[in-house]
Amino acid sequence: MTFTAPGPDRAAHLRGDAAALARLLETGRILPMWRGKPLLSASGGLGWLPQGHPVLAHGRAPVFLGLSGETGWFTQDISDWTPEAGAEAVQQGFLDASVQTHPALPPEAGFHELRAVMTRLAPDEASLAATARAILHWHRSHGFCATCGAASDLAMAGWQRNCPACGAQHFPRTDPVVIMLVTRGNRVLLGRSPGWPEGMYSCLAGFVEPGETIETAVRREVMEEAGIRIGAVRPVASQPWPFPASLMIGCVAEAETETITHDPAELDHAMWLTREEVLAVVAGERPDLSMARKGAIAHYLILNWLADRGD
Repeated sequence: MTFTAPGPDRAAHLRGDAAALARLLETGRILPMWRGKPLLSASGGLGWLPQGHPVLAHGRAPVFLGLSGETGWFTQDISDWTPEAGAEAVQQGFLDASVQTHPALPPEAGFHELRAVMTRLAPDEASLAATARAILHWHRSHGFCATCGAASDLAMAGWQRNCPACGAQHFPRTDPVVIMLVTRGNRVLLGRSPGWPEGMYSCLAGFVEPGETIETAVRREVMEEAGIRIGAVRPVASQPWPFPASLMIGCVAEAETETITHDPAELDHAMWLTREEVLAVVAGERPDLSMARKGAIAHYLILNWLADRGD
């Protein structure tokens, strides 16, 4: 699964040390992010830049990502930069395949949709990109105090926001999401959301609500979306999913019923597939169907099931 490597030491003890962070920034590396897209270099890896690079001229305050040896890793939101006239436009829909280039960089470097390139990145770089995308999204969407409404200030190297008006402190949020491989004998329940590419199916998923356990959320979501009653639930893996800021909690769930009554507001369609049918899809022998993208926890859960592995 992508985004699950531990990455560098987050060095939380340095977040409040302004002098140490300033020294690290002088020699460190900064990943610019433009509207949620990380910069990729001409070689295909993340496009790390030094402090003071022209690309960062429109950037907001840098956020400290971590430390590897003596190297400090940072990210900076440059979403206020506007590409020149004639630049490739952002594509709306399921996946943005457009690439934006900056005049201060080689033409081979550009800002890419992370979902489109996540499996091409080295594990540590993918984790850094996921962290950068999630934390910068939080700053852009939580610029005002939830207590009094005043504009809040970045603090603790980007891992906190403080309200100068009422003194409230705010911290980055992560939304827990259950994603479940629902099985019944030799079959698995797969569904597709409205707006997905034609023929694409994946595991059912949904947000954990306040007061719920993981197991309760699995049972509720499957009943709401597909009308299937769930018995035993077993969490097996988790994956950070920075689109925008979720933690995917992968589970295997045993269905006690099999009649599907899907909610059209949640699912475009749902169906049971046998292990042999899913194997044919994965092998490319069913051009009418496709599965979750490589690197995603749904892909991991499905492949484990095909291999008859529950761990």
